[in-house]
Amino acid sequence: MVAYLRPVGGRPGVYTAMATYLFTFRPPAGYAPSADTFGAWADWQLELGARLKDRGNPGFAACSLGASVAETTLGGYSLIRAGGLDAAVGLARGCPMLTAGGAVEICELTSHDERFDQWLDTKGGRCD
Repeated sequence: MVAYLRPVGGRPGVYTAMATYLFTFRPPAGYAPSADTFGAWADWQLELGARLKDRGNPGFAACSLGASVAETTLGGYSLIRAGGLDAAVGLARGCPMLTAGGAVEICELTSHDERFDQWLDTKGGRCD
């Protein structure tokens, strides 16, 4: 889990970890953005504030391998900080893709950066 500490209930010295969640956006078949699309996304991302770790980018060319959400393709992503899966789901409910008939997938991420760096060190491939 990629974690950040946040204060709990304004109590000094009491913190809980905030995890990072991946939101993937899945537009419906035939989706075409309107003139208001950018503004809707910008407004939602502004509402997310500091919880928005990586604004992400839209995807245009996409395909699926294996099982996928019916009638959608991968359309983009954002990384969001939240205190738990329920909190992340609550934040995702404001996503403009939902009102366009699309979907959002939410997944808690973990970081293997340190472990990967250690593995690279054993292979002699790390260039710091």
